[in-house]
Amino acid sequence: MKSPKFILVCMLLLAAAFVLHARGDVDRVPHSEPLDEMPRNIGVWSGTDIPLDAEVLAVLGKGVFLNRDYSPLEAARGSADAAPVGLFIGYFPTQRTGQSIHSPQNCLPGAGWVFESSGVTQLNASEGKPVEVGEYIISNGTSRAEVLYWYRSHGRSIANDYKAKLYTLADSIRYSRTDAALVRVVTPVALGEPPARAHQRAVDFANHMEPLLPAFIPN
Repeated sequence: MKSPKFILVCMLLLAAAFVLHARGDVDRVPHSEPLDEMPRNIGVWSGTDIPLDAEVLAVLGKGVFLNRDYSPLEAARGSADAAPVGLFIGYFPTQRTGQSIHSPQNCLPGAGWVFESSGVTQLNASEGKPVEVGEYIISNGTSRAEVLYWYRSHGRSIANDYKAKLYTLADSIRYSRTDAALVRVVTPVALGEPPARAHQRAVDFANHMEPLLPAFIPN
């Protein structure tokens, strides 16, 4: 039996698709820098690109993607930050053709991960106001990880899937824009490591990375 949340998301997607199809407008997509020009050094971490295979790209759809592992620089090894952090950004210039961003709530279980807990947390204010993001602890067998995720849409950072869909629908009417991105930060919870330490590591990385986003995901 499908959950009420799943049914609500489906209804929002159908409503958005109907309105966008009925309008038939061409999206206005502001200029932004290519995602692959995201700095490779962020805070105490240095990044390495992880290619996405053809099967994954086919599932993700028509977007632009950054998938990168950030490892601690040598000077930071041995500290609480001495663990890798994964960054995934999926930017969709348009969602008018039935294409939509896949929620982590749907993708992660399909990859075998189980949600142990969920909530929201705040990042430092980058433009004078705090940034609220979603937070999960997930597990797959003996592996555990801390996940932060949020949607970036026209200068907004949105932690809630449903609000993100509603903003997309409203902005398509007001501004002829349906572009948006999903930002996801993941770091492992090592065996014996307090989850609070992994949480702080993910937040520290996100605090350094989030102010960079407007150059790559247009406001």
